[in-house]
Amino acid sequence: MTTVTHPATPLVAILRGLNPAEAVDVAKVLHAAGFRALEVPLNRPGALEAIAAIVALELPDTLVGGGTMLTVEHVDAVFAAGGRLLVSPNCVPAVIRRAAELGMYCAPGVATPSEAFAALDAGAHALKIFPAESVGHGGIKALKSVLPAGTPVWPVGGVSPETMADWVKAGATGFGIGGALYTPGVTLDQLKERAEAFVTTWRALAV
Repeated sequence: MTTVTHPATPLVAILRGLNPAEAVDVAKVLHAAGFRALEVPLNRPGALEAIAAIVALELPDTLVGGGTMLTVEHVDAVFAAGGRLLVSPNCVPAVIRRAAELGMYCAPGVATPSEAFAALDAGAHALKIFPAESVGHGGIKALKSVLPAGTPVWPVGGVSPETMADWVKAGATGFGIGGALYTPGVTLDQLKERAEAFVTTWRALAV
């Protein structure tokens, strides 16, 4: 089995609606800015093609995979496309277990202690806290108090460079970043500016 490696920069770019024809340029911009985890959600057309195009770039030290992965079939399809990252909005142990068996890095969505422990038991490597706005800072603090030490906790939903510090104080160890980073139609210059703002902020907080 492939050795699973935690992303050096635990910021996951959520590329919802990424056009396969634009995938290479978008991935190059994000990698140059410092992103090392790229997620293409499966609930938009062309996701698997976009994943395959990014994987073919062989970007150094970069996890590439799928988001909104809800079924074992999704896991198999992303793996076949070359993806090695599972991200989901929910906790389905069979889905997590399958991805872990294939050597994928697993970051399923959880919002409660029961979901968090079920996810870890199934083989999750990181916990996507979703929706982060609902769980809140207090919820993450409480969750961290009972989770195994060192468990990566990544809030997702409504994260911006301006809000990252408060999440880190609450216990966040990374983030999933969607619409504040990438939306269909964003220019590469805009994407570069947004990506650099997130990475710069993260590096300042992580020191």
